[in-house]
Amino acid sequence: MAEKTDTPSIAVLGSINMDLVATTDRRPVPGETVLGTGFAMVPGGKGSNQAIAAQRAGGAVQFLGAVGDDVFAAELRRALTDSSVGVEQLRTVDGPSGVAAIVVDGGGENSIIVVGGANTRMTELTEADLAVIAAADILLCQLEIPLDTVAAAARHARANGTTVLLNPSPVQHVPAELWANVDVAVVNSGEAEQLGADLDPVAHVVVTRGADGAVYRGRDGEQLSQPSPRVEVVDTTGAGDTFTGALAAAWHRGPEWALTWAGTAGALATTKLGASTSIPSEEEISAALTTK
Repeated sequence: MAEKTDTPSIAVLGSINMDLVATTDRRPVPGETVLGTGFAMVPGGKGSNQAIAAQRAGGAVQFLGAVGDDVFAAELRRALTDSSVGVEQLRTVDGPSGVAAIVVDGGGENSIIVVGGANTRMTELTEADLAVIAAADILLCQLEIPLDTVAAAARHARANGTTVLLNPSPVQHVPAELWANVDVAVVNSGEAEQLGADLDPVAHVVVTRGADGAVYRGRDGEQLSQPSPRVEVVDTTGAGDTFTGALAAAWHRGPEWALTWAGTAGALATTKLGASTSIPSEEEISAALTTK
């Protein structure tokens, strides 16, 4: 395993999208049109969100991903650099960037449609990508880019002593070879139910439960439970990604502290509209913990 430091180096391999967020009193049922109350364009994508969250929560992050050559590309890149995330390995490809259409209702719950765009073009890793992964303390991945690319990155990370943290979302069939190279899995309760026994070989499993907090199952059956701080929810979009990124940033301090840190970060993210725009800073997380 790579040497742990107070500021862990984290390589995030994943998606970056422009989120088109519409707010409404209630989400429409099939065939129905409802009036909206607001609209915003917010940089997002699970990979980008988690990278920004990890950086703001105390990590030193390099992002590995792709944007298109469209009008969204520059703003997506700027969202990462404005949060001090390294973008040397953020490539530009022909065609559109990834886009997510999001509807948020009056209760803060959301429905999301993701169109992968440039994210689907992440079909291979460059030598520079592999070098970043090998040098990192943690490789953080999701499943909004091609699965074969994630598997290759995890395999390279394992060979070089880099801890692999996987958020297997959106849920799909994950080959046994990839699970064998995962050290930490972060899933929500629905994903945990769908994956079932596939999670058994993973040494560390964290299950998020929304307002009910999170639970942890470690090697040899160690169990931890962390309640979620009570906050006024505005929008749950990106809260899970914030939790995952913050968990990666705090993992070197042990599962108990990481769950507390990540749970606080995830709760704070629900108090603002949008994904990347709602992610709290290290100082905000610390302040919230101090006032608990």
